[in-house]
Amino acid sequence: MDFKTLEKQPLHTEVPLDELLAKVKWNEAGLIPAIAQQADTGEVLMLAWMNEQSLLETLDTLQVCYWSRSRQAYWRKGESSGHRQRLRAAFLDCDGDAILLKVEQSGPACHTNRPGCFYIALSDHAGKIVTEPQQ
Repeated sequence: MDFKTLEKQPLHTEVPLDELLAKVKWNEAGLIPAIAQQADTGEVLMLAWMNEQSLLETLDTLQVCYWSRSRQAYWRKGESSGHRQRLRAAFLDCDGDAILLKVEQSGPACHTNRPGCFYIALSDHAGKIVTEPQQ
């Protein structure tokens, strides 16, 4: 079932995961953007990328696993820093081209040691740093 058909289905309609993932709009590298959001506050923490295998691992283990485009390797969030993301819920958007991960973040999400990666506020004339790194 494609996403256009799915949007017309009644509440609580279920689609087998393999059938759904076959319709996801993976990019030319086999990736999809994944937005991590703090489950209890709604704060947007970061944007990263997932391939089908990292998504399946995340759904299976409930520990978020991304695909690192720079390292060309799986990136199990917090594996080296201890700042893990525990999955609480995962959602595909209406077009099947983005994923929202509601997570329980342990420690800062950003490599800069800030709670989230979106710490540069933009205006019509400047960008302003609005969050301090955690100590």
